[in-house]
Amino acid sequence: MVVASGRSNRHVGALADYVIRGMKQAGFKDIGTEGQEGQDWVLIDGGDVILHIFRPEVRVFYNLEKIWSVPLPDGLREMSEQAPADPSE
Repeated sequence: MVVASGRSNRHVGALADYVIRGMKQAGFKDIGTEGQEGQDWVLIDGGDVILHIFRPEVRVFYNLEKIWSVPLPDGLREMSEQAPADPSE
């Protein structure tokens, strides 16, 4: 599982498109995706590889790193202290 951040909705969408294109060229089949419409958070499921791409605010809200008791990256840790309860605010 890979967790990454994009700087904006457009950046998240572009990263997702780039990764999906690369996975197809590498021979991955049946690539599943979720969230490409809103582009706040995109999940790409390649079977053996799962990629989550978040806008920073949404990544802080979901905090997937907490599942493995891993702290948020330094640049996001400060944001989590100031984050609203709903990432769309």
